[in-house]
Amino acid sequence: MKWSRLIIMMSIYMWIGFTCAISFMEAWLKFRAPGVSLPVGLGIGRLVFSALNKVEWGFVIVLTACFLFGEDRGLLTRMNLVLYIVILLLLALETFWLLPRLDALAAVVISGEPVAPSRLHIYFVAAELLKTLALLFLGAGLFRAFHLADLKTVIPVSSPIKPD
Repeated sequence: MKWSRLIIMMSIYMWIGFTCAISFMEAWLKFRAPGVSLPVGLGIGRLVFSALNKVEWGFVIVLTACFLFGEDRGLLTRMNLVLYIVILLLLALETFWLLPRLDALAAVVISGEPVAPSRLHIYFVAAELLKTLALLFLGAGLFRAFHLADLKTVIPVSSPIKPD
């Protein structure tokens, strides 16, 4: 396997693992732990989601570098490119709109002031779910593209056997 392929696949599936572990498990489980109050849980959440966001931008840098400079830069199909752009847009939405607003809302709750009901958490969960699904489809699409590229090098074009 080529190095850029390995790095791409590892980055995508590690990103999925980080998102699932933090957004879909840690985020709500910490509030069930004995002795964790709402302000403490929100303080932990602010710290963890800020760190996760930085890690996600790190994955973006690594993936973009592999797509631009890796051995297989021509294998990013239109559908995979669309998925990657959707992922980038969702991450940008979270970074520049959702997380700052959720952070401000958490700060108000931590200070003990009342807050009005908000749909920001629902928007964030929806964005995380869409981003994770897009990452899964991107990983599968790239795996297929890599596999087909390998078949084309093994089976000559003039061969009567055609790859899928």
